[in-house]
Amino acid sequence: MRDLPTHEPPTHGLPAHDLPTYEDVLAAAERIAPHAHRTPVLRSRLIDEQTGARVLFKCENFQRAGAFKFRGACNALARLSPAQRRAGVVAYSSGNHAQAVALAAGLLGVPATIVMPHDAPAVKRAATEAYGGRIVAYDRDTEDREEIGRALAAERGLTLIPPYDHADVIAGQGTAAKELFEEAGELDALFVPLGGGGLLSGTALSAAALSPGCRLYGVEPEAGDDARQSLREGRIVRIGTPRTIADGAQTRHLGALTFAILRSAAPEVLTVTDAGLVEAMAALAGVMKIVAEPTGCLGFAALRGAAGSLRGQRVGVIVSGGNVDLGRFATLLGS
Repeated sequence: MRDLPTHEPPTHGLPAHDLPTYEDVLAAAERIAPHAHRTPVLRSRLIDEQTGARVLFKCENFQRAGAFKFRGACNALARLSPAQRRAGVVAYSSGNHAQAVALAAGLLGVPATIVMPHDAPAVKRAATEAYGGRIVAYDRDTEDREEIGRALAAERGLTLIPPYDHADVIAGQGTAAKELFEEAGELDALFVPLGGGGLLSGTALSAAALSPGCRLYGVEPEAGDDARQSLREGRIVRIGTPRTIADGAQTRHLGALTFAILRSAAPEVLTVTDAGLVEAMAALAGVMKIVAEPTGCLGFAALRGAAGSLRGQRVGVIVSGGNVDLGRFATLLGS
């Protein structure tokens, strides 16, 4: 275990030194196995030819609730005490974590309150409500979702399940890469969408154990490169809400836990434009018949931009989610 810097943001009640390990990922895999899908690893001959690499896509768009977030949410809720389950949980999210917590809560018999921005995609809000989540709306430009979540937890005796800065959430997210390495073997490189860092942090734990020579690439939207700035400066950099179509990566800063893990793992952080995300969405839909949301395409968009340097290598890409309104999907591809 490593001590976290004392000036970093709070770790939501966890001991500051208690970073998750690969052993926690293994335990999470067993814990969520009755509920989570083991998602497919797919390939495309045409994409291999275009990139010059052997590309393996871990398709979390086929996960329950449509994204990798179900893994972390399910693991975190499964670890609640009976008293915590009776009282319920609160989470804040623009969509995928919201749906994941609502679904996992329903499966485990836990009441769930979800703090979502007014401008969250309608398809994600509708799914969250359909799974049984009680939504509390806020304005992401003028209100702080973390403050709202903490206040609700204190007022109502709820357990806060943040979207990425939580040891059990990170361990659960690491099970996606664990499955990829188990099926594909060791990889030369792996491209991972990067918002708050939960998926990349969990991936780093699995990569270190199962494919230690694998180069990790975290991919952010160009408009929101707070993680790249943070790792360069050695401190958590906070930014304004990024203006990007990748709504799942509109985070404003890394968490204390994710920053500590990523600072140790030292992935290379890349950025892609919204135009690059649309091109990646179109390529996945046209070539592989996969519907992926903009955030889910971050890794593939970066791979497309770096294809020439990866010739002959075995490369993984995590497609993190597929929760996109079909009307919006059609509009983006037609723009």
